[in-house]
Amino acid sequence: MLKDDGKLNVEAILEDLENYRPRRRGWTWRKPAEEKSVGPFTYRQISEPMEDGIPLPAATRSFGGIDPQPECVITTEIASGRFEDDLRRMRMAAWHGADHLMVIRTAGQSHFDGLIEGTPEGVGGIPITRKQIRATRKALDFIEDEVGRPLNFHSYVSGVAGPEIGVLFAEEGMNGAHQDPQYNVLYRNVNMVRSFVDAAVAKSLMSWAGILQIDGAHNANATAREAWKVMPELLVQHAINTRYSEAVGMPKELIGLSTVPPTAPPAPAVYMDLPYAVALRELFPDCRMRAQMNTRYIESDTREATVTHVLNLLVSRLTSVDVQSTITPDEGRNVPWHHFNVAAVDTAKQALLGMDGLLDMVELKRDGPLAVHKREIMERAVLFMEEILEVGGYFEAVARGYFVDSGYYPERNGDGIARDPEGGIAAGSVVPRDEDYAAPVCHHFGHNALETEGENGLCEGYGGCTLCNPDKIVYVDELDPEDNVHERLRESVDARDSGRVKPEVEWAGDGWLTLNMMIPAPEEVAYYAALQMAERMGLEAPEVIHTGVMQPAEGTYVELKGRLPFEVDTSELVIPEKEELLSEDEIRRAIDDEPMTVVAATVGEDEHSVGMREIIDIKHGGLEKFGIDCVYLGTSVPVDKAIDAAIETDASAILISTIITHSDVHRKNMQRLDQLAREKGIRDEVVLVAGGTQVTDDLAREAGLDAGFGRGTTGHDVASVLIRHRTEERDRG
Repeated sequence: MLKDDGKLNVEAILEDLENYRPRRRGWTWRKPAEEKSVGPFTYRQISEPMEDGIPLPAATRSFGGIDPQPECVITTEIASGRFEDDLRRMRMAAWHGADHLMVIRTAGQSHFDGLIEGTPEGVGGIPITRKQIRATRKALDFIEDEVGRPLNFHSYVSGVAGPEIGVLFAEEGMNGAHQDPQYNVLYRNVNMVRSFVDAAVAKSLMSWAGILQIDGAHNANATAREAWKVMPELLVQHAINTRYSEAVGMPKELIGLSTVPPTAPPAPAVYMDLPYAVALRELFPDCRMRAQMNTRYIESDTREATVTHVLNLLVSRLTSVDVQSTITPDEGRNVPWHHFNVAAVDTAKQALLGMDGLLDMVELKRDGPLAVHKREIMERAVLFMEEILEVGGYFEAVARGYFVDSGYYPERNGDGIARDPEGGIAAGSVVPRDEDYAAPVCHHFGHNALETEGENGLCEGYGGCTLCNPDKIVYVDELDPEDNVHERLRESVDARDSGRVKPEVEWAGDGWLTLNMMIPAPEEVAYYAALQMAERMGLEAPEVIHTGVMQPAEGTYVELKGRLPFEVDTSELVIPEKEELLSEDEIRRAIDDEPMTVVAATVGEDEHSVGMREIIDIKHGGLEKFGIDCVYLGTSVPVDKAIDAAIETDASAILISTIITHSDVHRKNMQRLDQLAREKGIRDEVVLVAGGTQVTDDLAREAGLDAGFGRGTTGHDVASVLIRHRTEERDRG
């Protein structure tokens, strides 16, 4: 079904979907790695490796391509609105290390009063129709075979269709889900009684299916006017949902607390967030921790969001984390694109690995500010809970607006969410079950007159249910003749299969791209100037997605998105063949047979030395390891001095590094090297090579040199070119 160089075949995923059955039930945790050494390093907090994936950028060049995996599950949250494109993004994220796949769409599942069918665009918290769930789970089966580890699929059990959604998820192999009756009450105004009754049924089904439950307490953090003041309430909300889940029969290992650091810089974030994180873990030691990154203060600057997220990850490493959620760093500007999901996953992996074993070297002080602040938060939470009991319980406390109040308890600012226990959506819809009530499935909550234990389970009395016998499931394909996956796939077939490509960030062939520019004008002027520039470049629907003031008068950094109105036919591209490197043994034999001397220097007024050192030094696996004699002249070397040194040493090659690029200095240095070699009469006798961050092979050859190298070059690359060039010159001579 899948190959590394082949795209996900969505049409094949959809074939015979009515007969698909999930391969397993329940949540899967990563397994700790038995071997803690990966490449040259020893780790303390890693899991079993993936069979295939994409390492961090630095790994390929500098660390032998190693890809160690942190010990905790890593989440990615996707929001494209088209499930068929979500599948492709899930594949990308999984290859980078995500193993908890969520989707948040334009319409939350909790807004629906019943089940829906088909594959409508933009609907639901993760796919909430049977076909969407089934197709996604089937695709993940193939993707997890690629990467070599289980992938957890996640959705939401909320709204007044909670029990029905719970049955659907249990039937279709869902692995994780949000379930918290308080979310219904506070944020969707679903009647309180209905919310808690529905939750009992849903939690029972989730327990049977082994679905990891994640609560919704973090929403108070995201919605309160001053979020850092609701820390005591967050603990109370966690306690209510956790205790209710236990009372229904859910084991603690399936209860996950969604914890979000309450603050972000410029606040002293770690100083405030760490005591709360420690308090949470001490109060709920047997529950799982799902650490979510802070979204409350995300603006349009992805750099700012990424720094905040790394600080959040520091809190995770200083405490504990079972599931590390990631938020795309572009969330503040609502541009949920493929590469931002991958960036968020890579940020989590990079930070967690970088802080591996942190608590082996430092420890949290059990006295001082941490202990004082932690105890204060816990005491305020206990007092808050006591007051809830004194006024008559949770329902009365909500009616009085106690929750999501931005006062730091016991302070109240009167801006909390108040709900009427007798009102809300579906008020009065809960009635006692009749004595002869027959539950539709066996693993439910409450009374079932026909429940009998038999060979086939608790549903023996009524001939089995869909949980025990999936063949009883009624599969509905599509209800809408226009808004369905088959129609959308027909519309995008050229973008996926024709060989004509355009930029893509969200949906197949969407054509979106971004431009980054610094405009030397005040912010408002730069904003409108950027739009006009984009229009004159031919971009369609241009929109500024971020501005950053460099200085009020001197300039503004602008990020802009727009649609490219044309495609590129890949069959017409002229792609030069990649020259295969000579093996290290071939290079050594060539040098043994005919020694080689090279002159190397960083030229002009450039003081950079690291890049050239990596190319020539034996310490870095450079030219010297092959036996090539390297005469290094240092930095800020005049080009004519490199030529003179080559003449004096009878060198076979001159290597220059040229990085500083003001006024095209790198291009001028390369041209000067070729010019002087001709004037000195040695051009036919030496190989001229340039390297630098702005150098390409084409650019170097245009300047008259024999080869050019950019980022990621190794001594092996350069040595192979030198030997090939010498051999080709001899053959021509």
